[in-house]
Amino acid sequence: MKEYWQKKPLLVRGAIPAFKLAKLSGKNLGSPLSMTELAELSSRQSVESRLVQSKPWSLQHGPFKAKNLPRLTDPNWTLLVQGVNGHHPAAKTVMSWFRFIPEARLDDLMISIAGPGGGVGPHLDSYDVFLIQMAGHRNWRISTQKDHSLQEGLPLKILKKFKPTQNWVLEPGDMLYLPPNIAHDGIAVDAGCQTWSVGFQVPNYKDLITEILWRTTEVLESDPQLNQLYADPEQRAIKDPSLMPEQLVQAVHKKLNGIRWSKSDISCTLASLLSEPKPQTYFTPPESLLDLESFKQAIKVQELQLSPLSKILRDEEFCYLNGESVSDNNEDDWDLWVKISINQSLTKNEGQKLTQLIDDIENPWFEAYKAGWLTLERL
Repeated sequence: MKEYWQKKPLLVRGAIPAFKLAKLSGKNLGSPLSMTELAELSSRQSVESRLVQSKPWSLQHGPFKAKNLPRLTDPNWTLLVQGVNGHHPAAKTVMSWFRFIPEARLDDLMISIAGPGGGVGPHLDSYDVFLIQMAGHRNWRISTQKDHSLQEGLPLKILKKFKPTQNWVLEPGDMLYLPPNIAHDGIAVDAGCQTWSVGFQVPNYKDLITEILWRTTEVLESDPQLNQLYADPEQRAIKDPSLMPEQLVQAVHKKLNGIRWSKSDISCTLASLLSEPKPQTYFTPPESLLDLESFKQAIKVQELQLSPLSKILRDEEFCYLNGESVSDNNEDDWDLWVKISINQSLTKNEGQKLTQLIDDIENPWFEAYKAGWLTLERL
């Protein structure tokens, strides 16, 4: 992080040692997801997917029917499937490797699978990305060029004048880290080439501050000082009635300057905002929903986990799960919210402790379970 994060690219050969170990033992280690599984994911309304064809360039948005997707041996195509960490345990595991970076910055894991020659063209990303080769080989060319002009009339943002300065072929297990705005172009060398991309959230200041101001207006609704009516008993007779009265301007200026945001106000707003699920995210409640007492018994013997679609963020005082505060009135179980935010699950012993703190059906733990935000897994 100190030497490379948002500073310069980093190539890591053998970042996943299992591939090299398998080769040494005379075996081939494949990707945890097959083309069939990726095609099935791309057929869902709740999964964002895109199909890119080159020669000529074209872009289609999913969902797709499997029969309409190219064959692995067909040239010059790429299928991109977004947010796979929310739908497959292997992708969730790979995503967890990058939790040395704050959860508030982590976005999702995208998988691209391509035929020979497939790619999305030379382009820039506004965010950091870790590119992990999981199957086949991909030729990466990168450039630190300042010319970011784009080709016109294309459905993709492809650089007009791409001038690569470095070139590597990644094999399974290799990884390439790229900071924001490094021009790059990845071309599949062989059929079924799979690259797993771990991307990051890059909210702009305008959106963050707008959200803070918007939520502040809701708080101001109940402020008695601001619900007072303006009065001007010292107003004098004037010659120019169209001029804004200085007394009114000064009064409002004073009220505005009296509004203050603490670090906690800002932290809570950001935790709520950055933990909100994406619009296409759908949570599925358990098919056989337990009642409160059965839930309390279940967490004694089963592991309570965050759904892979959930995101939990916190500061030193409050905890937000999928944009909702779950800790306002629950100081007794604060340590457990901290543990599940760090470990993504509670152990059986922690679950037994939790049962002593759940006393009504409106408890946030039980509410999150009913919504599908928390899941029960047998040990």
